[in-house]
Amino acid sequence: MSVGIVIIGRNEGERLPRCIDSVRGADHPVVYVDSGSVDGSVVAARERGCDVVELSAERPYTAARGRNAGFRHLRQAYHVDLVQFLDGDTEVFAEWLPCATRVLEQDDAIAAVTGQRHERAPMASVFNHLCDIEWRRPAGDTASFGGDVLLRATAIERAGLYDEALIAGEDPELSQRILALGLRIVSLAADMTLHDAAMTEVAQWWARARRSGHAYAEVRALRAHAPGHFWQREVRSNWWWGAVLPLGAGALGLATLGLGFAALPAGYLALALRVYRSARHRGMRDDEARLYAVFTTLSKIPSAIGQGSYAVDAWRGKRSELIEYK
Repeated sequence: MSVGIVIIGRNEGERLPRCIDSVRGADHPVVYVDSGSVDGSVVAARERGCDVVELSAERPYTAARGRNAGFRHLRQAYHVDLVQFLDGDTEVFAEWLPCATRVLEQDDAIAAVTGQRHERAPMASVFNHLCDIEWRRPAGDTASFGGDVLLRATAIERAGLYDEALIAGEDPELSQRILALGLRIVSLAADMTLHDAAMTEVAQWWARARRSGHAYAEVRALRAHAPGHFWQREVRSNWWWGAVLPLGAGALGLATLGLGFAALPAGYLALALRVYRSARHRGMRDDEARLYAVFTTLSKIPSAIGQGSYAVDAWRGKRSELIEYK
């Protein structure tokens, strides 16, 4: 089966050449889709032999818009059977494409194959380490994929391509439409990509968590009537722990001359312990489970803010603006 590669990016700097170089030797057509970069990304991609698609600024930039543009170019110019989507801040392991391609060749019911993503520098910051923990997923059938995935072209077309209106969560949303076709998404234990989060500041982590909350709320709204209750639990959890509890504790504290404020740390401690036990049960190391529990708990507040901003924008009929953390 023929394979094509779509890389999307915006001002990725030195990360983009590394991404392109990691797939140049595979003898597959490579399309780079640029969203208004001003750092020489387009020149770097052309110098490395990529087909380049530059998105116009007439419409808002989104990852979904970039993926669709690259996909259409590949299908029209090369008629590929499979498409490997990549973000410009990733690098592909040499063994990944042959391994993932074999899986799709052996079973027509499988529409998408994803693998293990790792951080390039997990110890560079606590936030990079958190990303490295979050990327891990068990092997087997899964409910969604992320930005790095090998997809069957016909499955994308049957599902209707990526939703370009989404500013985040476009990959899980497409995953749900693909599953609704009766097809499968499979996660492999094989190494897939290296990712360069480059998160060193609290403000970046906060923006990323807010972006996640927005994605949870918008995708959940789109899939509200679909079977499976996709992301329903996550949305409810963010509302409760990130909005209801702190606001309720504040109101109770005012009503009880300060005594009610104790409900907030007590509640967050209970949540952190629950997340910690779950992480340990899944086999996570003790130090990583503690780190994951603390930041999962803290992330409820910016995630709830992201959900709230989506709700307000939807009520006003306003298109949400892109949330970037780099």
